Amino acid sequence: MPDGVIGGEIIVAFVNPPAKLHTVATINPPRFIDNGTLSMSQKPHLTFDLDEPGVNKGYLVVPTGTDREALPLPVLSLNKGEGPRLLITAGIHGDEFEGPIVALRLIDWLIEAQTCGRVLIAPMLNPTALEAWSRRSPVDRLDLNRVFPGRPNGSISERTASAVSELLLPTVDMVFDLHSFGPKFDCPPAATTHPIGDADLMRKTLNMAAAFKFPVTLAWDGPTQGMFDTLVQSQGKVFVCAELGSGTVSADALAVAEAGVRNAIIELGLVEGKTEYPTPRQMKTNLTLESLTSDQLTSPARGIFEPRCSVLDELSEGDLVGLLHPLDPWSSKAIEIRASTTSIVCSLRTGMQVDVNDGLVYLARPLNL
Repeated sequence: MPDGVIGGEIIVAFVNPPAKLHTVATINPPRFIDNGTLSMSQKPHLTFDLDEPGVNKGYLVVPTGTDREALPLPVLSLNKGEGPRLLITAGIHGDEFEGPIVALRLIDWLIEAQTCGRVLIAPMLNPTALEAWSRRSPVDRLDLNRVFPGRPNGSISERTASAVSELLLPTVDMVFDLHSFGPKFDCPPAATTHPIGDADLMRKTLNMAAAFKFPVTLAWDGPTQGMFDTLVQSQGKVFVCAELGSGTVSADALAVAEAGVRNAIIELGLVEGKTEYPTPRQMKTNLTLESLTSDQLTSPARGIFEPRCSVLDELSEGDLVGLLHPLDPWSSKAIEIRASTTSIVCSLRTGMQVDVNDGLVYLARPLNL
């Protein structure tokens, strides 16, 4: 494989790798019949005005179809007037929780730091897949990132793609789509793109990808039919797919991922600041600990758990351990999970969907021998 270096980062080009390195069984999805012209109530719509200045949030409503009722997708708009127009999407694949968590973490920072332009954040584009912790939606068994630009009268995945294509994409100049390699693979954070026939657009895309300052900037040649990036690039717009690591979703990994996305936003000119090369923390220690049954912290509700500490962190009573995000992030605030006593983090659930009473954190304390 050819390789090179841009801005101190590794650039690797793969030739015909397996699509996103996921192994997915071939499934024949159910067929959906196009029933003709849509009525107004059957059309996708936003519950708020994207042109309203300031911070606004609501939903992109995917209309009712033959397979399920209407599906509201959370969307946040940060409109500071003239400047770059960026769409940040996440959660296209339901077994990749890094993207939704990082997208939500960016909101508070952007509200304070954004100086110009418009940022749209759609943190959970495929909620039925996220709830099932599945790459594909369990409703139609389709991969949302293989059905763009979608069909307004199609299945839920096709209607979702159609709604995003019709109502969000025309309002922006650039897209950052947040993914990961999922729970089964190990890989460094990477900003990626497919080869683009337009040389100028390819140059702009690679430069934007390099601005994340991730360990790897990746251009790979693989199947692109029906992918979100193919649609965006066909309109002459820059699209960067950020692969935010893999395997366990740790606080360290999320910090690296968030720092990389912030770097790209700063480079784009939406925020003033200095970029940095994000690197994970290295820990060297040798401890003898004990953990009691009462030291387990459990989930008070169903949601997506975001760790805010790392294994072997030293905690005081009341320190923030993590956040439990509702599957509809606009329905209620995230629940804070805090340390019950002075302790050391012995083990920590990675960022993923949890049910009520699932174990989140095991605390421990030094054992004096």
